[in-house]
Amino acid sequence: MYTLAADLILLIHVAYVIFVIGGQVLIFAGWAFGWNWTRNRTFRWLHLTAIGLVAWEAWTGADCPLTLLENHWRRSAGLSDYPDSFIAHWTHRFLYYSIHEWVFILAYSLFALLVVITFIAYPPGRPDRSLHHPIDHAPHR
Repeated sequence: MYTLAADLILLIHVAYVIFVIGGQVLIFAGWAFGWNWTRNRTFRWLHLTAIGLVAWEAWTGADCPLTLLENHWRRSAGLSDYPDSFIAHWTHRFLYYSIHEWVFILAYSLFALLVVITFIAYPPGRPDRSLHHPIDHAPHR
């Protein structure tokens, strides 16, 4: 049961990472293609908060609560936990090399800055009337 709980937390953690990265990709796509749903205030504030928490954790050296919880369940199941952060662990596991922690702090910070700049340049809640699709300008027949 502990292993199942740990794996569930792992899936939640992966979903969190996908939300942060994929959310930004979708926001850019929405900006480019005029998708008004990418201006949804709840979505945008949740997205900004999600990367803000990651950057705050990196700068303060705080452990991610999801990593702590997953490690707790893994230890309870008699398994080993992550010796470092969730992202560092899986980056090493997939790419087979180690990256210094300062690289993650820089990457998280730059990504958070990108999200903030996008939040300001393409703010939530106000549909952007300056972006029109070519079909919008085609004469109606």
